[in-house]
Parts: sequence; C-alpha cells; structure tokens
Amino acid sequence: MLRVYLCEDNEKQRDVFRIFIKETIAAEKLDMELYLVTENPYILLNSVKEDPKISLYFIDVDLGEDKNGIKFAEQIREYDPNGFIVFITTHAEMCYLTFKYKVEAMDYIIKDNYSSINQNIKKCILAANKKYLNKAKEENKKFVIKSDDRVIKIDYKDILFFETTEIKHKVRLYSVNRQVEFYSQMKEIEEKLDDRFIRCHRAFIINKDKVKEVDKSNRLIHMEDGQTCFLATRAFKYFK
Repeated sequence: MLRVYLCEDNEKQRDVFRIFIKETIAAEKLDMELYLVTENPYILLNSVKEDPKISLYFIDVDLGEDKNGIKFAEQIREYDPNGFIVFITTHAEMCYLTFKYKVEAMDYIIKDNYSSINQNIKKCILAANKKYLNKAKEENKKFVIKSDDRVIKIDYKDILFFETTEIKHKVRLYSVNRQVEFYSQMKEIEEKLDDRFIRCHRAFIINKDKVKEVDKSNRLIHMEDGQTCFLATRAFKYFK
C-alpha cells in the first residue's frame, strides 16, 4: 500500500486537499492510504524517520515561521529516496529550489490556478500509483532455473551476476546468499532478463544495481560482494 502525506499550514486549504485526496483514492479504488495530514513538517519528518516506506508527499513550500517545505523534502529524501514529492504553493518563483536541493520533485502545483489544482493533484496520485505498482512488479520478478528434478526461483534484485564455467554451456549464478550452477547459454539468459542486467563480457552478465565500482583502466567491475567481473571494451558504453 502506498502511503500519502499532506503537509499544509493553511487550515482551510488543508481540509480541502484532505477531502479531495481521500475521495480520489476511494473513487479510483487505489491501494493507497492518506496516512498523515498535518501543518507541522516536523511531525511529518518524524513519521517518515520512524517507519520509512515509499510514499507520496504533498507539501506546501511556505509553511510559515521560515519553514521551507523544499528543505524538509531534502531531509525526507534521506529516508525515502524513491518517494514521490509534490509541492503545492503560491510561490512559482521558488520552483528552481527543487533543483538546488536535489529533491527530484514529481510536480510543482501552483495554488493561484484554482481551476486546475484538484485536477493536477489527481494526476499526481494516479501517476505515483502507477509508478509504485510498476516498481513493486519489478522487485518481485524471479529468475527460474530448472535443473534435474529441481525448480529454483531467485529474485532478480538478489542476483549479482552470471558467469560461464569451464564446462560447456554450464553457467554459474551468484546471488546475495547462494550460488547455483545450471545448463544454459548466456544468450538465452540475456534474453530472459530485464534492463537492469547487461552483458559486460562474453563470460559475464551482471546486475547493474549490484555494481560497486567500474575500473575501465583495468577492464574490471567490482561487485558489492567483493567479487570481480571482466569488462569488455564494447561494454564501456553502459558506464558513461
């Protein structure tokens, strides 16, 4: 379930946004929850710290008493790097600060345009929901190995790399907690995988998400578990 946070210091506007967000979630039958509504950004931040999960945030830029919503969003990013942040404000001129603080905002909704506020909020809710579901689907992908009388399933996110062995058509898979050998061809494996995996060398297919360091000078890739894979010159393009 995707959590939704609302931080707005204007009580009247806060109530309007709260009602509309709840109605949109219900009308669209989304697996989302309006988790917290507050005027105090510190309450929001403490909630995220205590139980960080990917969430959708609607945050006013000007929260009164010199409280800058964009600065608070920067702190939220420390605990929820993949969350969806939407700013609602009258200060269109402060949009550039989202780049300064590197918060990667999903949208910047201007309050002055009342006719489109709800429409834009709804668009953000639907877009965040779609991205959240796609991400969940990606994380749940599994690589299936059929070996002898066994069927082994390993989460894509746990795979480090595939490596050819000295035995023809025998491949070794390295994951975060195990190694598995099975018969296949690297080309067949490559065709089954998604774009987080690359053929960095004729003998290796690696998970880019598990790369610790790329050493182009020595043509080596250092993985998170300390192991090393070869890097072919033709694969330099993947690491610009």
